[in-house]
Amino acid sequence: MDSWPDVAADPAPFLATGICSPEWLTNHLPALVTASAAARIDGEHVLHFDVRSDNLCLTEGGVLFVDWNHACVGNPVLDTASWLPSLHVEGGPAPEDVLASDTPGVSEIAALLAGYFCARAGLPEIAQAPHVRRLQREQAGTALPWAARMLDLPPPA
Repeated sequence: MDSWPDVAADPAPFLATGICSPEWLTNHLPALVTASAAARIDGEHVLHFDVRSDNLCLTEGGVLFVDWNHACVGNPVLDTASWLPSLHVEGGPAPEDVLASDTPGVSEIAALLAGYFCARAGLPEIAQAPHVRRLQREQAGTALPWAARMLDLPPPA
């Protein structure tokens, strides 16, 4: 899941999104790589690992999670953190307004998630799922600034 090495190996697809400049990426990629590699993803909790509004079903009895094809076992902070970029894109709060910056490991997890979205955001469209890359670009546009804030880096520019 650590995808910053992929961005480092071939930054062109990500840079084509315009989310940050080549200079910003060059200057801050080492910090993102280091933080992402240190993310604690292990754990014993069942994770949905694809929480987004289109994977939730609201019922009178509560919320049901659907589309469990990415289910895994791991650190429960991952499920909350991975939901926050799409929540923000849909008009919700900034990620750190939901998941406090003093949550253990959140800076590293924010970097990990930013890498995931940034590594995919500039890839070619998927014919069978044409909305995926747009969503990943939007999530990268929220996740990378969040990771920068958590790591005390300047905003992507």
